[in-house]
Amino acid sequence: QVQLVESGGGLVQPGGSLRLSCAASGSFLSIDTMGWNRQAPGKQRELVAGLTSGGSPNYADSVKGRFTISRDNAKNTVYLQMNNLKPEDTAVYYCNAEAVRRTGSGHVGKYAYWGQGTQVTVSS
Repeated sequence: QVQLVESGGGLVQPGGSLRLSCAASGSFLSIDTMGWNRQAPGKQRELVAGLTSGGSPNYADSVKGRFTISRDNAKNTVYLQMNNLKPEDTAVYYCNAEAVRRTGSGHVGKYAYWGQGTQVTVSS
């Protein structure tokens, strides 16, 4: 199995910054894409940012220029630096990762995993 542990959420004023971290651990051969999604109350979960193992990022239009995704492949950790936060960024942020694993039968495949979520609240 693969576990994703997130940290770094909290309460921040508009215009402030936060840095989220997500570390993957467990049994896997490698981690492919890692990223962040968020879900605000009453809304569907949406992609915030993703980053392949090769370093190609993608962002939601709403966060371009304010958020930066990065990763430390040696630590299997992905980060989300969030600057100039706005009240509409308030949501539970979920880390996700695609892990390459070998199953008990010997099959090698790519499987998706999610973290437990961390609350980000932007309010004055």
